Amino acid sequence: MTAPIVSLDQVSKTFSNATVALKDMSLDIGAGQFISLLGPSGCGKSTALRIVAGLSSPTSGRLRWSDEGHAPSGRKGSGAEAHDISFVFQEPTLMPWATVFSNVHLPLKLKGRSAAQARKEVMEALDMVGLADFADSYPRELSGGMKMRVSIARALVTKPRLLLMDEPFAALDEITRFRLNNDLLRLWEQFGWTVVFVTHSVFESVYLSNRIVVMAARPGRVVADLAIDAPYPRDEAFRTSHVYSDHCRRASDALQAAMAAEAPGA
Repeated sequence: MTAPIVSLDQVSKTFSNATVALKDMSLDIGAGQFISLLGPSGCGKSTALRIVAGLSSPTSGRLRWSDEGHAPSGRKGSGAEAHDISFVFQEPTLMPWATVFSNVHLPLKLKGRSAAQARKEVMEALDMVGLADFADSYPRELSGGMKMRVSIARALVTKPRLLLMDEPFAALDEITRFRLNNDLLRLWEQFGWTVVFVTHSVFESVYLSNRIVVMAARPGRVVADLAIDAPYPRDEAFRTSHVYSDHCRRASDALQAAMAAEAPGA
């Protein structure tokens, strides 16, 4: 376990309709790790991600950041900008009237940097995801997988140290999903981010992660923390290996146990 960059300490979240999304969730997110949050719908995976991003506040408990109390000058608050966080949502959420370049430029534009000033960073981010030749295209001209690549480039343009991803590939076909899994791992290995990735897929979580945190619902909580110690880089040979199938079986068993652990009558 590497030193945590952020920890959830007994975090609970209850919504205004009395739904308990999280209950006493504790989790250390280690620097450089690729962590998947795996669990059934309604177990609080996305809620936990939004709390880490500063998009939602816990009802009780707290977040503890490794740089708390001595954040670099110019960073304020407790949200994404203060802690070098980028968030990739399930849908690409692109501006349909803007070019690919303009969509990726948006986070830097919000920081007061013009398109000319930010051009180098935007084109570097597009090159990372293989879309440098599509900078002047519009979202309507792109496939679903290409739109998600634009969304990832927009998240990367600020050079985050923590990348939060909320089921970004769930709506894509299997072939495109596999390709983006490979691209994501390549970028993670190259740049050394910390990634927290929400998924419902046992197979995706095992392929991507060096750690799988399994959650149960009602109330949302951690019920298993699995190390996936297979080496990187991972490829199609890994997908068909006994090591992969063994890890998938172990994660599947933990997920089944998590589903059975839901509170009676919930």
